[in-house]
Amino acid sequence: MRLCILGGGGFRVPLIHRALLRGRFAGLVEDLVLHDVDAVRLAGIGAVLAEQERTRQGAGPVPVVTTTTDLRAALTGADVVFAALRPGGTHGRVLDERIAMAHGLLGQETVGAGGLSYALRSVPVMRQIASTLSEVNPHAWLIDFTNPAGIVTEALVPLLGERVIGICDSPIGLVRRAATAAGLHHLARPAAGGSLAGVDYLGLNHLGWLRGLRDTGSGNTDGAADTDGARDRLPALLADPERLFSFEEGRIFGPELLGVLGAVPNEYLFYYYFAREAVTALAGSRQTRGETIEAAQRDLYPGLATAPDPAGRWEAARRAREDGYLTEARPDGQQRDAADVAGGGYEQVALAAMSAVLTDRPEELIVNVRNDAAGRLAVTGLPADAVVEVPCRVDGRGAVPLHIGRTPSLHQLGLLTAVKAVERETVTAVTERDRDAALRAFALHPLVDSAHVARRVLADYEQAFPALSRLWA
Repeated sequence: MRLCILGGGGFRVPLIHRALLRGRFAGLVEDLVLHDVDAVRLAGIGAVLAEQERTRQGAGPVPVVTTTTDLRAALTGADVVFAALRPGGTHGRVLDERIAMAHGLLGQETVGAGGLSYALRSVPVMRQIASTLSEVNPHAWLIDFTNPAGIVTEALVPLLGERVIGICDSPIGLVRRAATAAGLHHLARPAAGGSLAGVDYLGLNHLGWLRGLRDTGSGNTDGAADTDGARDRLPALLADPERLFSFEEGRIFGPELLGVLGAVPNEYLFYYYFAREAVTALAGSRQTRGETIEAAQRDLYPGLATAPDPAGRWEAARRAREDGYLTEARPDGQQRDAADVAGGGYEQVALAAMSAVLTDRPEELIVNVRNDAAGRLAVTGLPADAVVEVPCRVDGRGAVPLHIGRTPSLHQLGLLTAVKAVERETVTAVTERDRDAALRAFALHPLVDSAHVARRVLADYEQAFPALSRLWA
């Protein structure tokens, strides 16, 4: 089996390679093709992978790794394509953040104004890649990590149909942490072959809620026999401050808000529920998250290919990067839990999805998929062709929602429909070359509080990224 990774010089690629060397995915991939437009990054990550192979424990087959800057060559012959691109690079992320902040808005890469700027760069690139893939390799599967993943996936479904699946590790991480706190330890690693039948999670990418955790009969609870396997364990968790403070989302949102909501939000909802605090915290930071990452990568990549211990240098940089994730949501200098920093996110979800579509051995994963992929709406109140993020069964046919007719609460539906309208205007702006649609996206976003500001921030993004202006020319 051949796996192609677009964005092959990316920071997370060694995690994918590591998972292919040992464990449940070892031996699944024979050829690993890394594609990137940056030859320096490709060489550096190639050196990390070579050292990981040399120092691996145990025996067995390892994938043959090749690198290329030729897109068509990379896509040709691939069974599965992982796409993890950042058009504009890390400096583009810095501009996304800083321009939003200059207008008093949230400076975040996927949420709010910065996320829309990022999407306006990502969608054209990814649609061109999808067109090329359809031409040279129409039977390949595309698993998209490229952010904003929900918008990008929605833009690709008309081109690739069921052969594109969008992924994010935030929902799986939330389920894992909340299930552990609730004593449902069999759900603690849902990306590794577990069942999500008892998980009520719905939303869009970076905008979802865990609304129920039912034990489906494994008996794997806090040491007691499961006499009522259908009982929802989430209400008891929400009523127990000690357990809530044992995991990241419980600390971010706090017992009071979680009790009011009756659900555990995805961590990215911090930017909606605490918008004022998030803007203040980010504005008061000496560096944006993008500037921190840009500086770290500037130090890491140039000498990585010739370093005596490239894998060690990369691992140290990875841990530092992970520990700085969402710091604005963790007051008083709180550090991330070791389990959250240890990895096991994107790569496990992506490889589980890959394994399922290739082997037809089903996996249950929370992924981005058409709302009507099961023949009926998975989330009521949203359009049939809207991409939603829900628990799915993934197999040789693609991803199909596990649950039908999930009804959001009124406040959930309000946020979902508002943000989905913004996402669709963003896609229209690209596919129809329509600047008015782009302006509507900015003006209608819940985190952009003025149409005047929307107009000015879009103009500033156009000045910073000339390719945006060329979209409507």
